[in-house]
Amino acid sequence: MKVLKITPVFLLLAILLTSCSSVQVASDYDREVNFNQYKSFAFFKPGIDKAEISDLDKKRILRAIESEMQRKGFTKSENPDLLVSIFTKTNENINIYQNNMVGWGYGWGWHPWYWGSGFNTVNRTSEGTLYIDLIDAEEKELVWQGMGTAALASDVDKKQERINEIVRKILEKYPPEINK
Repeated sequence: MKVLKITPVFLLLAILLTSCSSVQVASDYDREVNFNQYKSFAFFKPGIDKAEISDLDKKRILRAIESEMQRKGFTKSENPDLLVSIFTKTNENINIYQNNMVGWGYGWGWHPWYWGSGFNTVNRTSEGTLYIDLIDAEEKELVWQGMGTAALASDVDKKQERINEIVRKILEKYPPEINK
């Protein structure tokens, strides 16, 4: 009997945990560009300054991008091939899970005089979208854009870890696989 009552709680917890860990990513790029020509990067300060997030979160994002770009073989330079800019959006999601189990009488161990109308569970999550733009430094044209959407960490100790995961997933799409 207790297994039937506990199972939905664990199922809901499992769904919440897996939904929080996923990052949805997409990318777009200019098909006319030879991405092998790019070897160095720098941050595009005017674009980064426009991002509507705290300076601390900007630092976290820029650290993660710099680490991933260097891991891909790029060097940070005063005379770069690529300029890196970011743009962010944030949404607050409110999820209401409705449990309409209504019962009376016997069955499933309920008391004969039991009458109930179920319960609702409300869950709030902040979801953020991070856009990473790679701009050809010479032409000043956007050549690649990656986007990642995920639930945000509210715990300060987990923010950098979460941002690192989001940036890593986005930049996994770079360079694009061009089918010829």
